[in-house]
Amino acid sequence: MLKQLSRLERTRSIIIIGFAVLMAVSLIVFYAPGRNSSNVEPSKNTEVIAKVNGDEITVAQVAQLKDNYTQMFGGRISLAQLGGNKRFLDGLIRDRVVAQEAARLGLAASDAEVADKIRKQFSDAAGQFVGLDRYKESVTARYGSMELFERNVRDEIALEKLKAFVTAAVRVSDEEVQDDYKRKHTDLDISYVVVSPEKLAEKIQLSDDEIKAYYEQHKTDYRYLEPQKKVRYIYIDQEKAGAKIAISDKDLNDEFDKLPPQAKEAGVKLQQIVLKVARKDLDAQVEQKAKDLMAKARAASPETGEKVFADLARGNSEDAATAKSGGYLARAYKKNPNKVDALYDRTIDMQPGDVSDIPIKYGGNWYILRRGDSVPKTFEEAKPELLASLRNRKGYAVGAKLAERAQNRLKETKDAQKVAQELAAEANMKLAEMVKETPFIKPGDDVPEIGSSQQFEAVLEPLNNPGDVGERTGVKGGFAIPILVEKREPRIPDFDEVKTKVAQALKQERAKQQLEQKANELASSLNSAADMQAAGEKAGFEVAADSGYKIGSPMGKAGTSPALDDAVYALKAGEVTKTPVKVGDNWVIVGVKSRTEADLADFAKQREQLTQTMVGERQNQVFDDYVAAVTQQMKQAGKIKIYTDVLSGMEEDEPVAAPAPRPQFPIPTK
Repeated sequence: MLKQLSRLERTRSIIIIGFAVLMAVSLIVFYAPGRNSSNVEPSKNTEVIAKVNGDEITVAQVAQLKDNYTQMFGGRISLAQLGGNKRFLDGLIRDRVVAQEAARLGLAASDAEVADKIRKQFSDAAGQFVGLDRYKESVTARYGSMELFERNVRDEIALEKLKAFVTAAVRVSDEEVQDDYKRKHTDLDISYVVVSPEKLAEKIQLSDDEIKAYYEQHKTDYRYLEPQKKVRYIYIDQEKAGAKIAISDKDLNDEFDKLPPQAKEAGVKLQQIVLKVARKDLDAQVEQKAKDLMAKARAASPETGEKVFADLARGNSEDAATAKSGGYLARAYKKNPNKVDALYDRTIDMQPGDVSDIPIKYGGNWYILRRGDSVPKTFEEAKPELLASLRNRKGYAVGAKLAERAQNRLKETKDAQKVAQELAAEANMKLAEMVKETPFIKPGDDVPEIGSSQQFEAVLEPLNNPGDVGERTGVKGGFAIPILVEKREPRIPDFDEVKTKVAQALKQERAKQQLEQKANELASSLNSAADMQAAGEKAGFEVAADSGYKIGSPMGKAGTSPALDDAVYALKAGEVTKTPVKVGDNWVIVGVKSRTEADLADFAKQREQLTQTMVGERQNQVFDDYVAAVTQQMKQAGKIKIYTDVLSGMEEDEPVAAPAPRPQFPIPTK
């Protein structure tokens, strides 16, 4: 018995130890790096999003690149316009491809080259390195870490060396440069007609039988895949509900007293010295001047720093608006949380009296900035903002209570008109403003006066029987309380329901079929550019004119394309493009009323600079083709791996990636 108990005791111990090991392994797996990463701040997320020949790219690196672009554009452009996460990731992959290709060809940056470039970039007016502490502080603030910055420097050097190697044989002839100059500097006085399917569709007449026949052939195209609902709702306007609320100066003073110290600041005084770069070859010279001025400004004592900087600004700054006032911006500067300013935001984090530690390159010019003292905001200055904020909060509270009462009464009465009448006076609204009705709608539809609202869709989702009342929900400008009027299940709609939509589709289809023929007929009827206006308007198409038009510029609604440029440049004064040019979905006919050829005397003065510019453009194209071809080879060899699940988990929607350009010459494989 004792032996048996002993065996049971040993067995129990083994089970307990095994369970402990299992729990430990489970915890390790669960808390492994990369798991639960959706809760990690993107800039700190080390989850791998792609690999280039084993070299990892993380979510944090994509986030850092996005942040850099946000600062560069000062919040004036959305990330979606820049291409989203996929575009940023493609850029990082390209950087890795370039670095690895440079290493393969023995062109990688050496430690000495990296150190030399960093010393030059972070040098003072005397050309001396600013010191490790200042270098580390500046780089960490702007790039996140020294390691990331130094890797970027190494990659930049590798790119420069690889580009020089790949494009060493690129040349352009004098004739090419001159032809390009003539093409870009010839002034044209043009008129043009845009033959668009939309305009042609407006003129197409259809019989009911034709529309019905088209519907019968395409009725499944109009199928509703989800239920449609028509709802009536009571609308409470938050602003009107709060308009009657009395707000005294005491209320506003109380609000002002509650503000945190930073909210009681109007901003900080900022001084700047701006040095403009007239030509690219003068950039280094202007940068050195900026360093000299910065050294003088930083050498001043705390007592004299403001005056010294003001004198330097008056004597050197090339921004006329601020130079005459000692470099001071017209108003105290304050960060805007909704709009990043890559130039001035950094000064807010400096101490009063500090001057930027290195000249700042921004918008092609060099800046030296000095942070002054904070400027307090008076109660009177804060009053309009406080009044708007307090009224908005109180209006929201009043509107929310009214909406709750309306919801309860609507559930009792099922009569939106009656409930609105009861509450109209308190809501400060007319009856017609409060009771609204939607057409038949489904999720994703743009609801009149509400727009596309997931909140509104969410409260409609459980409404299935006429008379069902939804919960109050926030909508644009206030609250809505819906009641279901009618529900239609998924179906193919009757002809009369979609007749207008079917007619539009048929007109568009007919217009696209007839468009090229109509454009050719119009072009053949024109004898000269002078006929363009009358003939285009008679045909019902858009006609426009452009005086001083230059090849390569967008042609209004006609847009631009290489084929259009070639056709227009070939025209003499008075001539018309007898063959219309297709641009997108449209056909374009152009006439040249007058033509002023480029001044070749000016060309002679700019020949050298223009040649360098054209060589640079040609080198960029050749290098881009080379990198695209190497990237394609690596993808085909399985050396580039993108983790699409990680990419799709990021916030920004992915754009469709553009296809890689076709290489212009063979790519080395060893």
